[in-house]
Amino acid sequence: MEEMWRTVAPMREVGRPLVRVDALDKARGTAKYTDDLCPKPCLVAKLVHAQIANGWVRAIDTTSAEAIPGVEAVFTFKDVPEHRFPTPGHPWSVEPAHQDVADRRLLDGRVRIYGDDIAVVVARDNVAADRAVRDVLAHVEYEELPVMTTVQEAMAPDAIPLHPEVRPTNVLAHSDMVTPLDGTGYDSVEADIDDPRYHRYEIHTETQQVSQCHIETNVCFAYMEGRRITVVSSTQIPHIVRRVCGQALGIGWGNIRVIKPCIGGGFGNKQEVLYEPLCAWLTTQLGGRVVEIELSREEVFQNTRSRHPMSLTAQIAYDDDMRIIARHCDCLSNQGGYASHGHALAANAINAFRWAYKDKVGCHTEATTVYTNIPSPGAMRAYGMPQGQFTIECAMDDIARREGWDPVDFRLRNLMPAGYSDPFNGITNHADGYPDVIKAGREASGWDEYRARYAHETGPVRHGIGMSCFVYKTGVYPISLETSTARIVLNQDGTCQLQVGATEIGQGADTVFSQMAAETIGVPTSWVHIVGEQDTDVTPFDTGAYASRQSYVTGHAVRKTAETFRRNLLDYARELVEARSVDADPAALDIREGQVVDADGNLVLELEDLAQEAFYSFRHSVHIHAEETAQVRDNTFAFGACYAKVEVDMPLGKVKVTEILNVHDSGRILNPATAAGQVEGGMAQGIGAALYEEQLVDPKTGRLRNANLLDYKIPTAMDVPELRCIFVETDDPSGPYGNKALGEPPLMPPTPAIRNAILDATGVAFYQIPMTQQRLVEGFAREGLI
Repeated sequence: MEEMWRTVAPMREVGRPLVRVDALDKARGTAKYTDDLCPKPCLVAKLVHAQIANGWVRAIDTTSAEAIPGVEAVFTFKDVPEHRFPTPGHPWSVEPAHQDVADRRLLDGRVRIYGDDIAVVVARDNVAADRAVRDVLAHVEYEELPVMTTVQEAMAPDAIPLHPEVRPTNVLAHSDMVTPLDGTGYDSVEADIDDPRYHRYEIHTETQQVSQCHIETNVCFAYMEGRRITVVSSTQIPHIVRRVCGQALGIGWGNIRVIKPCIGGGFGNKQEVLYEPLCAWLTTQLGGRVVEIELSREEVFQNTRSRHPMSLTAQIAYDDDMRIIARHCDCLSNQGGYASHGHALAANAINAFRWAYKDKVGCHTEATTVYTNIPSPGAMRAYGMPQGQFTIECAMDDIARREGWDPVDFRLRNLMPAGYSDPFNGITNHADGYPDVIKAGREASGWDEYRARYAHETGPVRHGIGMSCFVYKTGVYPISLETSTARIVLNQDGTCQLQVGATEIGQGADTVFSQMAAETIGVPTSWVHIVGEQDTDVTPFDTGAYASRQSYVTGHAVRKTAETFRRNLLDYARELVEARSVDADPAALDIREGQVVDADGNLVLELEDLAQEAFYSFRHSVHIHAEETAQVRDNTFAFGACYAKVEVDMPLGKVKVTEILNVHDSGRILNPATAAGQVEGGMAQGIGAALYEEQLVDPKTGRLRNANLLDYKIPTAMDVPELRCIFVETDDPSGPYGNKALGEPPLMPPTPAIRNAILDATGVAFYQIPMTQQRLVEGFAREGLI
């Protein structure tokens, strides 16, 4: 271990001799580990960002920056380890072919995006750090290469590969598959699309780059105790952060401890290991002192992750009986400068397109993910599926309008059937509420009456109603591993502690886990004290918060652990009954509302009495606990629909969403209040994607033009109408409590529903989002409406 540690990187002396961490309080005035997780004082680390989007750093001089008072050290890409590592929050695979692309270094002289990290300043305060960053930037020389912000530029024959060590071209990945329902193949699907017996429809959509806009920016700090590194991070994936930090530094993963305290949102952006490895490395270079990296809002926009901009082109063949015969879809995904979550997003976009409806013959899908020089997208809520779903839902309304069909009837005619199993991965429609959510929304929204009322409306201000549907899987199996562990420990007062590796990031997970454990054990929810902070040294393993997986996958672990814990309690209760000669049948004991009762519900023991005896009995002291792992080898589909009403002022290009309703089949609803909160938040995000939000990249420089919350528009309270949601409950046999995905799906249907409502109101179809005022006015003018 001693020798391995020394190979991480040479410990760099910065003006003072290095000392052991346990002597830091004497040598440097550094306090020991405290209750607020941060030994003080803390050194500030500020990134030096490249001022070009593509090229090389050919010279960098840090001499004058290091001389600035308050600056402790300046490190450049020349100082950091050569290790390349992956950054996405995916489960690790022991099979190299299934591992994520390792294309990042802690700092790099090869610049691939504007603002790339080429150096880092460590100082005692922000003022000194900012001065040093400006000084370093004044002493950098670049060799610039042409900027490629589009996939077409990056795929050109003469385009220079951004990662030749990973891919010979800028194509990160390509997939091509056909989903036949009757054994046919590519030729049959394409032939039926072009068959003159059927109607043929073609669509091209463009979806934008969207920021997660979580309230808390990305922040982490690191320090050392002895030879081990502790990283405290605002993350969704503490156990994955631990692994990636070890890979980035080239040390054993056990040398890293990661703590996730309460955090302020993530929406997928914190499902990425961003600056934690650099923070961990910096503390090793500074004698174990505390080093913090806190990003500004501008850095969050430019240097973290976002939703992938994609373009999709599709062809659909259908008959006079409203049946979809065959479909083809080609997706191009703009990956930016680094692989991040990579091709998984484009694959999910194609999944959303093909899962939504049943083709009589089959569906041929292709997807290509391409490196470019835009800020790198990654995971964002619903993970690629909104892009594919927008395309198919626009197409469904366009076809219905062309043929004079009711859009709801057309969809009901072509839904994924109950019992459907994906031929590629086996994900199965176990509990089918798909038609029910559509019908419930139709009735609750007054669909038929509203359409009839405004069918012949004229004038500059018009009203419309639109709808859209979605299909969403639950978790990542069988594409990736799904595993989770939970631990429950009895307290002396009869309550219990619940620990999980799954993370609470504001979605209400801890509340639901507590309910699960309480229901299974047989105690009030208030008796389950969940530990909401994750610490990889003591917290059971879990891959984290993503893919709407936690109530489904971690729920299995919680249930399994609670069942074992309950059995252990009852086993001890039987001992007590026999030892005390209590008149009760030991075999018939049960736990209800925190009491051990007999077959007739009569009180036998209070759990507090049982706990006191278990902890302190001279006869038989036992510390009752349970810990179980659940590896989930199943998956299921959640369904939903959105109905949106709009008022469109065509001369102004202004859309007012007057009413919006989401209807969900997410299996059994575990907590109606938190479930409604999830849906309402997702609906607001869907409105933003439809009308306002877009990261604007300068095509000449690769720099974001609106990297702040003033210029990047998100919906305000004035833009969001009353939000309504309905749950059509099913009991999914694969879920631990009959439940399935809910966290991500709510944002998927509002965007195409609003687009379709604008189409209903004006007769004008839009295929690029967001539908900003400028784009709307141009569209209405093109059609002669203004």
